[in-house]
Amino acid sequence: MTQLIQPALEAGTWVICDRFNDSTLAYQGYGRGVPLDQLAMLQRFAIGDFAPDLTLILDLPVEEGFARAALRPRRADRFERLDREFHERLRQGFHAIAAAEPARCVVLDAAGDVPAVQRAIAAVIAQRFGVALP
Repeated sequence: MTQLIQPALEAGTWVICDRFNDSTLAYQGYGRGVPLDQLAMLQRFAIGDFAPDLTLILDLPVEEGFARAALRPRRADRFERLDREFHERLRQGFHAIAAAEPARCVVLDAAGDVPAVQRAIAAVIAQRFGVALP
């Protein structure tokens, strides 16, 4: 955070992360049952009150996620190998995070094809930041 993200933001550079503290909260808290207050304390220690300006949550029903993962040529990672119940808790965790912070989080339906999801992402970014994306 202090070595890469903060200096880039101070220089006026946009920073895009594919994971941040919401992922820790969802995976470890909602998914694995680590107490949410402990994770919040750890987050405050690690990054203070820093939060992204926008968090996009690409939402997909669990069964569809499993079906897509099965089509990948690589082996499933340690989280992808976890059971359906874990993934349901994970999905509900991301929904709870979005509900708690609606000004920052936007849940997007990721069930469409790649171009449709890309258009939805571009529309949110254009609306939120006033920029046009191709």
